[in-house]
Amino acid sequence: MKTLFYTDQYTIELPPEHRFPMAKYRLTRDLLAELGYFRFEPAPLADREVVELAHDPGYVAAFLEGTLSAQAMRRIGFPWSEALVKRTLASVGGTLGATREALANGWGGTLAGGTHHAFRGEGSGYCVFNDIAVAVQWLRRSGQVKRAVVVDLDVHQGDGTAQIFRADDDVLTLSVHCEVNFPFRKQQSKIDVSLEEGTGDEEYLQELQQVLPRVFEFEPEIVFYQAGADPLYSDALGKLNLSHQGLLIRDRMVMAAVQGAGVPFVVTMGGGYSKPIELTAQAHASTFRTAAEVFDHTEFRKGA
Repeated sequence: MKTLFYTDQYTIELPPEHRFPMAKYRLTRDLLAELGYFRFEPAPLADREVVELAHDPGYVAAFLEGTLSAQAMRRIGFPWSEALVKRTLASVGGTLGATREALANGWGGTLAGGTHHAFRGEGSGYCVFNDIAVAVQWLRRSGQVKRAVVVDLDVHQGDGTAQIFRADDDVLTLSVHCEVNFPFRKQQSKIDVSLEEGTGDEEYLQELQQVLPRVFEFEPEIVFYQAGADPLYSDALGKLNLSHQGLLIRDRMVMAAVQGAGVPFVVTMGGGYSKPIELTAQAHASTFRTAAEVFDHTEFRKGA
């Protein structure tokens, strides 16, 4: 059985009108549990010292201790709480666990993560710490990997990841996103593909097909995949128009390229805000199911 890490044991109390769909994490795990293939492990809490490999120690301390300013917390978008601290550290810990799993067994996944709006010294857009950036820096600091790629296919640009690795020649960041969507002040990824509002399957997949060879010319030793489900047509914050089949083909394209390169692969969830939220959970679950089919050669019953 394949191990996936989860963080939904930590519940953050949000106001009823809050837009963040916390329920999607448990819904995604429930859908995957029905397949009978995955083993689910609670994500460990990341150590503070590891988080500081990608983040300013002063910012890390202020968040953990609850002393960030009200303005800084508004930018993040969550009220501070001890539960948020644990959930945030678990999100990073889940990605670190998935990274270890990928190094040992070819690919790993976490049912959280992809918090790509977190900058080195501040959070933003529901992102406190940048789990992928922390994992990349942990790998490099421990000497396990030198060159890494981040393939970010969330509908929103991975601005925090781009900023953290902007001057780093050994990390390639790709972001395929909606041009007119958040963040409204874009950063510069190593490769940015900005799509017009309303872009559908055909154009999206053509753009992805064209850019992926450039990514793998970089010859990475590991690939991190921010597999946002928010390009979906039903997403309340997305502004793109991909179908479930389009997202499935997207995932298969990325995974086929990784398989061809023969490098470890880490899957994180990223964003998803469909109405109803069950559509987002279905899209996220499809990504992990597809990874099992591609990398583990697992066959699932049709409709299961």
